[in-house]
Amino acid sequence: MILSMTGFGRAEDVFEGKKITIDIKSLNSKSFDLNIKIPLRYKEKEFEIRKILNDRIIRGKVDCYVNIENLEESNDVKINKNLIDSYINELKNIASDGPNFEYLKMAVRLPDAITSRPDELTEGEWEALAKIVNNAVDRFEEFRKTEGSNLHEELNRNIQNIDKYLAEVIPFEEERIVSVKERYQKSLKEFENVDETRFYQEMAYFTEKLDISEEKVRLAQHLKYYKEVMDNESFNGKKLGFISQEIGREINTLGSKANHAEIQKLVVMMKDDLEKIKEQTLNVL
Repeated sequence: MILSMTGFGRAEDVFEGKKITIDIKSLNSKSFDLNIKIPLRYKEKEFEIRKILNDRIIRGKVDCYVNIENLEESNDVKINKNLIDSYINELKNIASDGPNFEYLKMAVRLPDAITSRPDELTEGEWEALAKIVNNAVDRFEEFRKTEGSNLHEELNRNIQNIDKYLAEVIPFEEERIVSVKERYQKSLKEFENVDETRFYQEMAYFTEKLDISEEKVRLAQHLKYYKEVMDNESFNGKKLGFISQEIGREINTLGSKANHAEIQKLVVMMKDDLEKIKEQTLNVL
């Protein structure tokens, strides 16, 4: 099955008055490259989140954004009134004059005058967060499958086009050899005392150099292998890339040996489809 490296997934849920939203998106990359933005509250769980994403996404340039929003009014700040009063009284004893507001400004800067209530990440909240991460990846994978299906159709169409152009080469093969032979025979008439035996030896050698039978067979095999891997193997993007390189080598050799205008046109059309295959293959997981 073809899976696209491009994907997007979002999941959100509410836990104890907190709305947690996770967005995941990815683009092409040769390896797994993760950029994650996570609130300070969940920093201690960043390694676990990275592991979930790495194990399931496998490859791609991935951005993951974790956002938390408090839905309920909360007051996490504690003002230690008794301690502040004590600070103010002590400051008054040191300096008898001056408004109380000035003492208050000094007092609130002193240690423990204002503190935040401790709010540690509980196991229950981590389990809820991990579930949202996996739900986001589930939707991300659904997106990859949909994009992969479209990629499969395009790649299959391009492979079939090259196969069709290869079949259209056949009628021109014999024609080009006859054309070359006639051209050389015509040239020979301009010379005297030509060794015909040597001439036919040279023709046989030249014809062998122009023979494209092996290139056609190898190209047909590579096209068939590409389709087999595309249809039957998972996470096959790199392998398909290697096969497309082999397809390119055979098409180039075919073009260099063509020596025929119509075959050259077919080779150009093959190369056009091959460029599309290479470009699309870069997006296959």
